[in-house]
Amino acid sequence: MYYYHYPNPPHTQPPVYPSNQYYQPMHRQYPQVDPNVFKKSIKTYRLLMDQGSLLLDRLGDPGFDVKLMTAAQQGNNSEVDRLIKSIGLKVPVKTIYTPTGVTFELKAHTDPHAPPNCCTLRVELQWGS
Repeated sequence: MYYYHYPNPPHTQPPVYPSNQYYQPMHRQYPQVDPNVFKKSIKTYRLLMDQGSLLLDRLGDPGFDVKLMTAAQQGNNSEVDRLIKSIGLKVPVKTIYTPTGVTFELKAHTDPHAPPNCCTLRVELQWGS
């Protein structure tokens, strides 16, 4: 079987980036921006930041950190949850821990006027190597 080498392809391909003389950008009409949802998210996130600050203050208390780490090391989930609830945060907190660290997920309350899954604050701390 013989193959013929052609210096140019049999069909010319259009350039990847068309030149300006042929290219005319599409003009799209975008809806007017509505910053209300964004403003609500910012307000909600400020609440999460305040609650995260309370969480960090309590975690820094002498004795509390040892209790939390001991309960986590023993795999005592109910005690870990009880300790976190004893802080008195106004938002739900999900605690995930491993031998090397802990993650706290603070989620905003579901407000009927806020977008779904508006805001989540993740606090990741290392407590081992």
